[in-house]
Amino acid sequence: MDIREMVASITKEILLSMNTEKKKEAPRVLYVFCDSQAHEAYTDHFIQLKNHGICHDILFLDGETSSWLGMHKIECGGAGKIITADEYAPAPLEVPKDYAGIVIPEIDLDNAGRIAAGLKGTIKAEIVFAALVTGKFVIAGSDVPGIKRADRRTLQTLTLPPAYEKLFQRHVEAMKELGVEFAEQRRLADRVVSKLKAQLQKDETKPEQPALTALDETEAVFSGKLLTADWIKSQPELKNTILHVKKGAIVSPLAFDSMRERGITVSYLGKG
Repeated sequence: MDIREMVASITKEILLSMNTEKKKEAPRVLYVFCDSQAHEAYTDHFIQLKNHGICHDILFLDGETSSWLGMHKIECGGAGKIITADEYAPAPLEVPKDYAGIVIPEIDLDNAGRIAAGLKGTIKAEIVFAALVTGKFVIAGSDVPGIKRADRRTLQTLTLPPAYEKLFQRHVEAMKELGVEFAEQRRLADRVVSKLKAQLQKDETKPEQPALTALDETEAVFSGKLLTADWIKSQPELKNTILHVKKGAIVSPLAFDSMRERGITVSYLGKG
């Protein structure tokens, strides 16, 4: 074999090994906070998620119709116009597609009313709408006053008056009917872990090896794209046989050595 062909073969083997052995991407959730300081009380939540193999991103609201996700400023579309912050920033409706679920530690009367009525127009309302429509889970804090952090600072009050409180609770019940789940703020991470437990267990299982199709006692077919020495070792029944490899598959030099020791002959399908 020409040295250049050998280098190319080994390079392809390494690249394919990296792709096949790469673990599935960890599930990711999005936390939506009112401002850039609201997340500080949830540091323990993020540690708990990390310890369970769950990634998270944080979106900071910059008003009702704009927010920051990393370096991207995301804005809602206005009436009759579309506001774009930068060419790479997703629209609020597009944000949930990259996450397994959405966590909103604090929901307020305004956004609760919009979500319950199926209205959009704010970052929270549009993200929740998109997440529920696409089957993603949405978890919100249940022990919240229903009044925005900014409003609490401006009005110097911590709770809604009784009439508004009843209205807020009606919206919460309507949100539950739409699929929004509620949990105490200190239990939000527990709920996320519980929701993703089945998915995490599935990701931790060992991926199946490329199938081996037996033709008869003297022939078999390898259906994978990369034939390695480790795969040969995992097939103790392969001895003194003809192994058919599909056209385009790569056979590593070590695999050739292992097959030679077992008396296995390689035949490339489509090449004779």
